[in-house]
Amino acid sequence: MAKGTKAPKGKKITLSVAKNCIKVTFDGRKRLDLSKMGITTFPKCILRLNDVDELDLSRNLIRKIPESISKFQNLRWLDLHSNYIDKLPESIGQMTGLLLLNVSNNKLTSNGLPVELNQLKNLRTINLGLNHLDSVPTTLGALKELHEVGLHDNLISSIPVSISKLPKLKKLNTKRNPFPKPEESEAFIDSIKRLENLYLVEEKDLCAGCLRKCQVARDKLNKIKNTALTAPKKAIFSSLVSPNSMAKESQEDWR
Repeated sequence: MAKGTKAPKGKKITLSVAKNCIKVTFDGRKRLDLSKMGITTFPKCILRLNDVDELDLSRNLIRKIPESISKFQNLRWLDLHSNYIDKLPESIGQMTGLLLLNVSNNKLTSNGLPVELNQLKNLRTINLGLNHLDSVPTTLGALKELHEVGLHDNLISSIPVSISKLPKLKKLNTKRNPFPKPEESEAFIDSIKRLENLYLVEEKDLCAGCLRKCQVARDKLNKIKNTALTAPKKAIFSSLVSPNSMAKESQEDWR
């Protein structure tokens, strides 16, 4: 930008504008949708609408989320993806009703994730993909209700054992991270083995035909894994990173 040129100002959000952006979802929830509006700073006026159930500030130019966001005590769904956020406020831990938190495609580093995340005991889905994380926050291991975890497109080299032991985990997306080669990390292989034991349904609930299909698929996966261990130079381990993951790159699929 040339010297003396002012940076473009983002769109100003007034209380009136925000009220007009409240929608009612199919299940009767109130969603404040301020996505794709060119917002550069968190609009403080929306704190007066803190009775909404869902808040969407995605696809904007926001760099900082204030501590006052904790005033949204009824919030179950918070979408902040595709902004320029490098740090989450500590007060986010007070939003204990959150079921979904999407902060993918931002500028977050591991230091930008507060330990207070471990207070979100009801959280079921968290997407931290497309950031600058070089490690997985161990606080996630305390979130026993987690069903889906997105860690794709970061700088992560290992997955903590606590993540693989999450009792309700069904989807783990760790694609496009600099994981070590299979022969370089036995511990990492062991963690993947534990994740491979995840089922969307219990075996007893499957019909005989479906159970056979699952067993055939597992046999194929084991064959690929054994091939990777005996032929370490062949880089095929990436296909084993996210067992049971149906996650797509589209951000809409994380809602």
